[in-house]
Amino acid sequence: MNCDHDIIIVGGGLNGPALGLALARAGLTVAVIDAQPARARADTGFDGRAYALAIASKRLLSAIGIWPQVEPHSQPMLKITASDGRAGEGPSRLTLTFDSAEIEEGPVGFMVEDRHLYAAFLAAMQTTPGLTHIPATTVTDHQPGPQGASVTLSDGRRLTARLLVACDGRASPTAARAGIRRSGHAYGQTALVCALNHARPHQGIAHQFFMPTGPLAILPLKGNRCSIVWSETDENARTIAALDDATFLEMLRPRFGDFLGEIALAGPRFSYPLTLTLADSYIAPRLALVGDAAHGVHPIAGQGLNLGLRDVAALAEVLVAARRRGEDIGAPEVLDRYQSWRRFDSTRLALGMDGVNWLFSNDNPALRAARDAGLGLVNRIAPLRRAFMREAAGLTGQTAKLLAGQPL
Repeated sequence: MNCDHDIIIVGGGLNGPALGLALARAGLTVAVIDAQPARARADTGFDGRAYALAIASKRLLSAIGIWPQVEPHSQPMLKITASDGRAGEGPSRLTLTFDSAEIEEGPVGFMVEDRHLYAAFLAAMQTTPGLTHIPATTVTDHQPGPQGASVTLSDGRRLTARLLVACDGRASPTAARAGIRRSGHAYGQTALVCALNHARPHQGIAHQFFMPTGPLAILPLKGNRCSIVWSETDENARTIAALDDATFLEMLRPRFGDFLGEIALAGPRFSYPLTLTLADSYIAPRLALVGDAAHGVHPIAGQGLNLGLRDVAALAEVLVAARRRGEDIGAPEVLDRYQSWRRFDSTRLALGMDGVNWLFSNDNPALRAARDAGLGLVNRIAPLRRAFMREAAGLTGQTAKLLAGQPL
């Protein structure tokens, strides 16, 4: 079978371009099918959408040539604090603090706005040999075969490749067409997302306040700005989302506190329901799932994109190694290596975040006392604290080459 490409990637968000660039730089031919027009997100003004990149994710971006374009727009996170609290009362006195000085790897992470990250990916896709970016197009059907897979595009074209990779989100139409089932549940929470200007400098510190109705993350951006991910019960969130901007800020201030001085909205507000969704399999004939198509998780620790980039690094390494050995990159035994590498790790972290959200998103006095004691205990035991930091930074387990900043 003569294929148009080695690999077709369905989804042009962030994981899809990252995987495409990693594979193309290693000599494979790749098509990235992107539902969005090419410049739609790259030309967007500041809207507050941002990601917390772990150290390992930053190294991957360096390895595929993206980080030099992103770094000037990134905000290093020098500390992360986590504490229990209630609206209007501030955080409890038992606070867990992760300090970058403890792991000697530089900042514990980096905040990068969506618009800057996507613009860097877009520019790289347009200039990387072997990579074809097909924007404003969707995949309407795909069919696996003994030697490859074919896809039908919304413009009527038909393309073929040795392997199809789904990076098309939590509802992944590609995974659904392949008959891959999902398990999970709704959290009964909705995330309210926005960006704020504030009077005082944030000092590069990220804050996670655990409130009875859901966590509030305050994440530092460049300048005196921060990104807010405020999780509330679905009922509360519907009411809050319908408020005008001034009343929205009145509702936020008792939860946010006054440690950064006066606050004001710095862009539009968004909201989205929170769910846990795990694919029952990460592979199917001539298909691999990556990122949210494989595992949609709670944003409680900002690990969604980082988990996706771990998938990218593992799949790219498996495929490039198979190609160099002369194997069929879409063969079941090759795809099994990817699933064996990633499925347990992703599921473990997803369920861990699920448990943390259950433990902290309530006002049960017994649970409140237990979790405060737990935060205090981890904060006092330096080796345990550093272990948590290295886990969040993506520095534990079987580290893929790209996550160590190494080329394939």
